Amino acid sequence: MKRFHIHIGVKDLNHSVQFYSTLFGQKPTKLKEDYAKWMLEDPKVNFAISTRSNLEGIDHLGIQVEENDELAEITERLKNADLGVYGEGSTTCCYAESNKAWVKDPSGVAWETYQTMADAEVYSEKPKVIETPATSCCPPKGTTAKSCC
Repeated sequence: MKRFHIHIGVKDLNHSVQFYSTLFGQKPTKLKEDYAKWMLEDPKVNFAISTRSNLEGIDHLGIQVEENDELAEITERLKNADLGVYGEGSTTCCYAESNKAWVKDPSGVAWETYQTMADAEVYSEKPKVIETPATSCCPPKGTTAKSCC
């Protein structure tokens, strides 16, 4: 199963949580002092907001997968698109342990494809495996994304 991912940078987390909880008709599935996430079933979306972005508005988009083979398949498709995939491998980001790969689309929008392995108590840690140097736990160097899922 795949799930569309949207991460939005917000200025006021509490006000934004109130707005999106009303819009989605449910409270966040994960709520921290700087981050909130809704795992929606209809539509099937992992919608996250945080105050960690330097941007207000869309920070990055992505596709979340459940299986290693799905992640490998999407990562291979991104490599075939010849856009410069940045594979992070294993990382802790957005209060989760994940395997990830990043790409920037032709318009400069940062996209990640990832598999969440487990919850984490911290927002981020340095990646354990880096194929291409990155400046933060999540987005690769040269992308516009300032935070992660």
